[in-house]
Amino acid sequence: MLASFSQYAMNEARIVSKLQTIALGYFPFKVELKDFGSFPAHTIYVAVTSKVPIQNLVKAMRTNTQAFMKFTEEKKPYFHLEPHFTIAKKLLPWQYEKGWLEYSRGHFAGKFIASEMLLLKRYEGDKTWSVAKRFEFQNLPVEVKQGDLFS
Repeated sequence: MLASFSQYAMNEARIVSKLQTIALGYFPFKVELKDFGSFPAHTIYVAVTSKVPIQNLVKAMRTNTQAFMKFTEEKKPYFHLEPHFTIAKKLLPWQYEKGWLEYSRGHFAGKFIASEMLLLKRYEGDKTWSVAKRFEFQNLPVEVKQGDLFS
């Protein structure tokens, strides 16, 4: 997950446009995974060792979309600057302890080329996500202008 936010459906086109511009100028990159990590007491994940390209993408998103993703003062967008692939989240303490005991001893390695990103959406109260838009990284020369109120 690169970012999480809530927004009205009527603002989707504006957000899609900003994300499309970012993706057009971004190049595909290698993502390397190694072993497991955790956020104590609630989450277990696969660790990403090639963090910089993902962090740069998240920073570009934050700079150019934050104003459009902000729902209210209380519901601001959250940009995930610590890349990881969640295996289990919102675990109860006993579930975390039992799971982490197993995963902390395990090993995993993998890599892939990230050539696109997805905008996923779900309506309030729903548990299932749907793909709103797929954005291919094309490494084209585009100029990304910081978002302002009237663009």
